[in-house]
Amino acid sequence: MKILNSKKAILKIIGILFALISILVCVPQIDGLLTRDYAQISECVVLNDAWDITINEDTYQNVSLSDFRFPVVKKGDVITMQRVLPSNWGLVEGAMRFYVRHNAVRMYIDDAVVYEYGQDRLAAGLTLGSGYQFVKFPNEYQGKRLRIELVMAEDNVITKLDPVRIYEWENAYRVLVTEGRLPMFCGSFLIIFGLIVSVITIVALCFTTKYVRLFCIALFAVCMGLWSLTYYNTMQIFAIPLYMISLLNYLSFYLAPIPMVVYIHAEVVNLKSKPLMVFYLIYLAVDIAAVLVVLALHICNIVHLAGVLKYMQGIMFCGLLFILLVLLVNLKYAKLEKRLPVLGLLIFIGCAAYDMINYNNERYFGGQHSNVSGVASSGIMIFICIIFVSFYIEMTQKMMEQKERDILIKSAYTDELTQLHNRRYCMEYMNKLKEERSFKYTVICFDLNNLKFVNDTYGHAKGDVLIRSAAEVIAETFESLGVVARVGGDEFTAVIGTAEEEKLASLMEQFQQNIDRKNRAVKDLNMSIAYGYASGSQSDSDIEKVYQIADDRMYEKKKQMKLGSVSL
Repeated sequence: MKILNSKKAILKIIGILFALISILVCVPQIDGLLTRDYAQISECVVLNDAWDITINEDTYQNVSLSDFRFPVVKKGDVITMQRVLPSNWGLVEGAMRFYVRHNAVRMYIDDAVVYEYGQDRLAAGLTLGSGYQFVKFPNEYQGKRLRIELVMAEDNVITKLDPVRIYEWENAYRVLVTEGRLPMFCGSFLIIFGLIVSVITIVALCFTTKYVRLFCIALFAVCMGLWSLTYYNTMQIFAIPLYMISLLNYLSFYLAPIPMVVYIHAEVVNLKSKPLMVFYLIYLAVDIAAVLVVLALHICNIVHLAGVLKYMQGIMFCGLLFILLVLLVNLKYAKLEKRLPVLGLLIFIGCAAYDMINYNNERYFGGQHSNVSGVASSGIMIFICIIFVSFYIEMTQKMMEQKERDILIKSAYTDELTQLHNRRYCMEYMNKLKEERSFKYTVICFDLNNLKFVNDTYGHAKGDVLIRSAAEVIAETFESLGVVARVGGDEFTAVIGTAEEEKLASLMEQFQQNIDRKNRAVKDLNMSIAYGYASGSQSDSDIEKVYQIADDRMYEKKKQMKLGSVSL
């Protein structure tokens, strides 16, 4: 058994390695197809320099957006940025791309409004969202004065402005997809994987609870997939409004820790530490309550989801530390499948910390935007894959252990020669019948004639053939109606769920026909079986007495058969 299990484990490892190698080979090829014309489609006019910027009452002239930093702005603050557009940008049909960060926008060309975003939502106190805006920019705008007015809808939103770019209209979204290809791939994979596994596990949970952790992994994957697509702006290719994308971004981000905390419940229980369990329950309650509270505040337009980001980040950070602590403490008891999640979590924490530091540095301290995109989504995907592999290994080992237990239990209750139930199983089954109410049954006792003669004359191998043949005939006739067991060397018992005389008579007739057919099929078998039966029910008789009556009738039948053979 151990050798067989080792071979299966080796085959699984080979399969996983083959899949990983295939991914490593295929992904660069697919990435090359996406980026082969990136140099051509990404050609653009970068409006980075020569801006005059006014923040409330403060004015800054001839500034470069990549270097310009200012104190963090508050809700209601107004930023005006203006400059003269190039006299010739060499594009057939231009599209301006600029980044909105929770602010309403009004754009002017020579004091004429050419574009607006978010004015109505700002007036209503609704969230505006963050992301790229694409505005058609025809060649007739060349050489004219561009003015952009930004009105902040949230506190502590930005300390810097993003460069404005003008692309060919047909290339604007292609550039967005190409630049965000890694988070788009990771996010799409996580959502599809999570949804498929969720549907499967929901069905499985109707029958067993052992797949709760897999369900948690699936929910976490869906949340992180949505977060990746929204955070890295790749969902914008579907023309979804920015405020909706922003809502999905914050919701998925805030909800993601809950399934992960539920996932580690088994590890917390395994540690058998009351303080850790108390902290676990408190944290889970606080996390769920925090999500419900911020949702209520957002719905009531009191505080939007974006306004509580730093507080939710603090709660998540505490959760990550707690999860890491639990997994690390479990390491000294853990096998490989328990150690893998720690590695995955460390990778995820490192990648998430990288993006989180960059995000907060850019949002609150005016740091430069990182050119590396999709780090957190890559870490999430690696983490999800490692957790899934760990869960798969764990479940496979549990199934193998269960199978070994089932084999041991079966061997304890199975007769080795005939593969019927043995005497122990038959006795336990009859004891269970005592607990039934109004259950009618029949006990049939069998005795194989002439077994000793066959063993002494032709050897035990011939006797074993006779025993197996008798077992096959008895099982063929009675096993579908109840339990059939070998209770001795040449003795068998059947307990069936009927007490109707007509049906019993028909069964006995069929039994004799099966014996005759077996004797014709097996040369020189000459099988003969004596039997006796008695019926009863829990309400009017004791099964031990019924069994004794059936056994006595079987011996009477055996005597009659013996006398009949002697007289012949």
